[in-house]
Amino acid sequence: MRKFDEMPAACPVCAQAFEPEVGFYWGAMYISYGFSTLIVAIVGVLVYFLGNDPDVWVYVLVVALAVLGFTPLLFRYARAVMLYAFGGTNFDSRYAKTV
Repeated sequence: MRKFDEMPAACPVCAQAFEPEVGFYWGAMYISYGFSTLIVAIVGVLVYFLGNDPDVWVYVLVVALAVLGFTPLLFRYARAVMLYAFGGTNFDSRYAKTV
């Protein structure tokens, strides 16, 4: 868990640079915010229906724990979406077989 924010400088298979320019991943914060908002909405609805509309502190606790638990995953996927959407990266199935 301590090293979830570390990533290599380039892909070991195709040598694609993971940071095309300095500060490239600042935009990934907005993508991560969108993912977090979606998790808050889904978890809030689940708590409402499964918990039979509990007190507010239950919502806050469960949603906070869910977002904290998903933080490493959100971090990675937000960066991947940013790289694919704005970094000029495309998936090539020929490389997938070599890993």
